[in-house]
Amino acid sequence: MDKVNFTQVPEFLLLGLSEDPREQRLLFLLFLSMYLITGLGNLLIILAIITDARLHSPMYFFLANLAFVDICFTTTTVPKMLVNHVMGRRGIPYVGCLTQTFFFVWFAGIDSFLLAAMAYDRYEAICHPLHYATSVTPQLCSLLVGASWTAAFGNALTQTVALTRLSFCTHREVPNFYCDLSALLKLACSDAFLNFALMNTVGAIPLFFPFVGILVSYILIFAAVLRIPSRTGKQKVFSTCGSHLSVVTLFYGTLIGVYFNPTSSHTAQKDTVAAVMYTVVTPMMNPFIYSIRNKDMKAVLRAVLSRKRAFIR
Repeated sequence: MDKVNFTQVPEFLLLGLSEDPREQRLLFLLFLSMYLITGLGNLLIILAIITDARLHSPMYFFLANLAFVDICFTTTTVPKMLVNHVMGRRGIPYVGCLTQTFFFVWFAGIDSFLLAAMAYDRYEAICHPLHYATSVTPQLCSLLVGASWTAAFGNALTQTVALTRLSFCTHREVPNFYCDLSALLKLACSDAFLNFALMNTVGAIPLFFPFVGILVSYILIFAAVLRIPSRTGKQKVFSTCGSHLSVVTLFYGTLIGVYFNPTSSHTAQKDTVAAVMYTVVTPMMNPFIYSIRNKDMKAVLRAVLSRKRAFIR
């Protein structure tokens, strides 16, 4: 085989969302606004949880961590896309692309594990309320968060190190606005069988096991709810789970749409739209979902915002 064909590409080209200059300007403003809303919204959630003693509980501890990870998750992809729009270029260096892939996979995995930890918290609070304080302790919460970061880190490192063994030749156009792992594997001109195997086995762990854990938790929760005689009691239980279920549906729904649909139904446009949903829209919507559907959070956020307005005056 020609030796030139295996020369490593110095950079990849991120094709982005559109090649039309007018659409690019509109997309720049849209994504800049969404990024700022995501950052400010999640920072406000973290600030509210830290400053108000009413929110010093396991559920809000997990939520604060989820808000922080969402900021990191969005920062992994959106700023680079915005810079490329401003500079009028689409390139990302080879090392930068691998770095982006690592952090993207890492933070996505943490998100998934944290959603599972929150489902477990809801299960204990609803199904075993008398033992909740002794079963979901601060030590256990810290352990679950630490395990989430560690397990997701191991997966991200495995996937990224495996990428370094591949050659990409002259194929360097990534049909997305960030360095997506599956898209990079399809561009490789060397044998990527091991990488696909790792992605579908080790890479599936941060998605499959948390998803199963969430599913089992809510099956048990719904079974417990059916035994509650009071309609008011049932509504109260559903209201405490509604926010989490909405975020889970948004996060896993878009991921399943991208990675677990038949290959024949995939198009670059569909995959890019789904990628926008779980990389930008979902982190942006989380603060709204938790603040709108949660009475305690709404009360604390009003207090925080009123203190800020008083301070500015």
